[in-house]
Amino acid sequence: MDDATARRTAAQKPAVPPAPPATGPGATGPDATEPPGAGAPAGPPPATESLVPEPYLTELAAGVHAFIQPDGGWCLNNAGFVTDGDATLVVDTAATERRARLLRRRIAESGAPAPRTVVNTHHHGDHTYGNGVFAPEATIVGHASCRRELLAAGHQLHAVWPEVAYGNIHLTPPEVTYTDELTLHVGDTEVRLIHPGVAHTTGDTIVWLPRERIVFAGDLVFHGGTPFLFMGSLAGSLRALRTLRALDAVTVVPGHGPVTGPEVYDGIERYLQFVGRLAEEGRAAGRTPLETAQEADLGPFAELAESERLVANLHRAYAELAGAAPGVPLDPIAGFGDMAVLNGGVPMACHA
Repeated sequence: MDDATARRTAAQKPAVPPAPPATGPGATGPDATEPPGAGAPAGPPPATESLVPEPYLTELAAGVHAFIQPDGGWCLNNAGFVTDGDATLVVDTAATERRARLLRRRIAESGAPAPRTVVNTHHHGDHTYGNGVFAPEATIVGHASCRRELLAAGHQLHAVWPEVAYGNIHLTPPEVTYTDELTLHVGDTEVRLIHPGVAHTTGDTIVWLPRERIVFAGDLVFHGGTPFLFMGSLAGSLRALRTLRALDAVTVVPGHGPVTGPEVYDGIERYLQFVGRLAEEGRAAGRTPLETAQEADLGPFAELAESERLVANLHRAYAELAGAAPGVPLDPIAGFGDMAVLNGGVPMACHA
């Protein structure tokens, strides 16, 4: 959404308590690391006095790290980096200046040189707000639609969650863009950027390391959280899962939640199919997306965090059943307002 529509969304006056920062800019938390080549997810570090534990690094292969931000809820995304000791590529940044600077510091503490490249998996602010911490030394790369959407959305998170201490956020869209596929190289490490079509957003990028069999999936994958399709496509998200499966990755870095393996795709696929069935039944019965969501039995999906996203996903599924093109903009006030209703009348909290 652009600044104007986001301001209208914010007019609902979400009472969002900002997550208390750990002791100031650049504060550190404990690391959780694995030996090189480890594919199993690392456990998070112990919680500090903050309500949310600090981010931590886990090494997935030689020169490949994931930067995990518990608890993985709204505004707490994952990032990562690839280095050969001479060059460094970063995958996504963070929602606040403090967290982006912490990511940069963790990269330096690992012994990697300052990043030359940042790849954005899509335009949402939790994945792009920190771009300015790395530019202009680093070139920002993303899908052509990621650039367009970021410029159109403006300070999207500020408008929805104005109370959060974002810091100095200088919007920095991708300056190098692609449309279908693009291959980058970090020394001998091949990094393939793949656009799966409209899925989570119109400008998603899968970051695939074929030799290491590691994939940074962005928000095509939520591990332990509810998928979010409001700005993308239900059909496209199912297609994106097929693209991910075809890569035959061993290690999957989700956009939110702990590192996992390809088995995570099965649960996401079942959830998306569940949303499709609910939409067909609810629309045929003349129920609104909110009514359908309120009457739904979530069953095994009740364990997923951010379950209020169901109603936003139904808005997207209803639109596609009505013939709307994938990714066509929907009314953010309706979508976010219905999520607040489904969230017990309390607006969703940004955890960053």
